[in-house]
Amino acid sequence: MEQIEGEDTTLWGKLVSFVQMDIYNGKSVADLLTLEALLGIAGNAVAAVLIIILGFMVSGFLRRKIKKVAQNHRNLDETLFDFFGNIVRYAVLTFTGLFVLNTFGVQTTSIIAVIGAAGLAIGLALQGTLSNVAAGVMIILFRPLKIGDFVEVNNVVGTVKEITLNYTEIADTSNVRVVVPNSEVWGNTIKNYSSYTTRRAEWTFGVGYGVNLAKAEKVIRDTVMADERSHSEPEPFLQVNSLGGSSVDFLLRVWCDSSDYFQYQADMKRKVKEALDEADINIPFPTQTLLVETGSKAD
Repeated sequence: MEQIEGEDTTLWGKLVSFVQMDIYNGKSVADLLTLEALLGIAGNAVAAVLIIILGFMVSGFLRRKIKKVAQNHRNLDETLFDFFGNIVRYAVLTFTGLFVLNTFGVQTTSIIAVIGAAGLAIGLALQGTLSNVAAGVMIILFRPLKIGDFVEVNNVVGTVKEITLNYTEIADTSNVRVVVPNSEVWGNTIKNYSSYTTRRAEWTFGVGYGVNLAKAEKVIRDTVMADERSHSEPEPFLQVNSLGGSSVDFLLRVWCDSSDYFQYQADMKRKVKEALDEADINIPFPTQTLLVETGSKAD
């Protein structure tokens, strides 16, 4: 190609010459950038704003609808549905962000791959926390325990005060706050003493071998069943259970309300002891007899 005299052959000069060329209806590339490109950018920006607004509206609407499901059904836990609502909201916002980037011509495939890799790395780093969250979802969903229940979990006995997605808070019998990770709650045996409205109390009362057993049985039965907390149904069980080393042992089983159990069980021990004393029925205790042999020494 023949070089024009005085033409700037540097890279910058060639670029300026290219921009100044008329290539579209008598308009230069600079004119095209000024009109069409800026209009395109403005259109993309407007579309991006509309997508963002729509994304926030849809995510908020879905979150409220999911939370409302728990509010309309009292047997469903609000914490779980609040968690699901947040997951749906952030998922919608994530897709909204990808749509916005795609509007400006950004290739989102690589971004999705990066997000997936980052999610995997975060999941591996927080696998303990995520296991607690998963266990928390199972606890809230299947409800083996709830706030206010008296339970035994992972060798902790007390009243449930709070259940979150990460931990369960229990106030033990000394009113000490104990925080148990949900993975240890769900992964261990749970004894829920509040699940049923009634419980069976059990005692063993011993009387002397020389006592009239029919009389002793009547005193024990009448004393316990006279208490208003004792249930007559199911029928109480009272029988001689064993012949001990120093006593004849009666086994007594009576049903009561779960809320009365501990105080009721303690009260009956005292009342039966006092009733047996008043009826002059001997309550033996272990004794030992020491025999000492004495004799003259051989001459």
